[in-house]
Order: sequence, then structure tokens, then C-alpha cells
Amino acid sequence: MTKRPDISPADRLLTVAEAAEYLNTSQRFPRRLVAQRRIRFVKVGRFVRIPESALREFVAAGLVEPMTASDVWRAA
Repeated sequence: MTKRPDISPADRLLTVAEAAEYLNTSQRFPRRLVAQRRIRFVKVGRFVRIPESALREFVAAGLVEPMTASDVWRAA
């Protein structure tokens, strides 16, 4: 029995080049994320495709909220 992926039918599958453009990086960066298994991806034959939702999740996970003035005073 195979595990079903958590990809909605409406989720776009992006090439590595399209993923790099989405992240505004070189193509090497999404390839490294795939190689290190730090992002979800789909193998379509010999091709690698990255769901757009996986890129959104990756960006959201790296989001750093700004500090407020009261946070600065507490940290000092």
C-alpha cells in the first residue's frame, strides 16, 4: 500500500527553474533543498517537480517577525 501525497489537485507543480524564480534564487538552491529533503517534492519519472504549496510553506517557516520596542528592552 502506497502513501497518498498531500497535494491538492489544484496545486501547481513547478520545475526547479520555476521554483528558483518563485524564491528569487539560483536553480542550485531549490535543487539543494530537494537533495537535503528540506522541502516536499514529486518525482515524475526522472523529473523533479515542487508543489507551489511546498514553497509557500518553506517561506512561511522561515518568516521572522520584527521586534517591537518592548522586545528590545526585554532582550537587553
